[in-house]
Amino acid sequence: MAEHPVQGLMGATVEKIREMADANTIIGSPITLDGNTTIIPVSKVTLGFASGGSDVGAKSTKEMFGGGSGAGVSITPIAFLVVKDGTVRTVQLAEHVSPIDNAINALPELVDKLAALVKKDNAEKKEEETAEE
Repeated sequence: MAEHPVQGLMGATVEKIREMADANTIIGSPITLDGNTTIIPVSKVTLGFASGGSDVGAKSTKEMFGGGSGAGVSITPIAFLVVKDGTVRTVQLAEHVSPIDNAINALPELVDKLAALVKKDNAEKKEEETAEE
């Protein structure tokens, strides 16, 4: 069976969408500022797609087809990953952030603070042990 014209329309539209919105669109190319700072953009991609057509009625002697297709792509930057001196920070651009997002954003800083506290506590214990000897 021969390919219907609407299949060609849909195929061309889907191929163009693939070109516009791939994984590199969501997680952007890294931007290096200096020797130890890299910024990676993160975006939200929203796609819309429609396609349709109609064959001319059977009373016509010609095989005629009318149709169309279209797509819309919206790319919105939502955050940046900042990698500096081996640590990763998230800088969100959204104004209305949920409590869960806030907790996730605060997690790397909390881990750093806890690690520093544990190191400090271990150093104090070693000093006490050394003073006792």
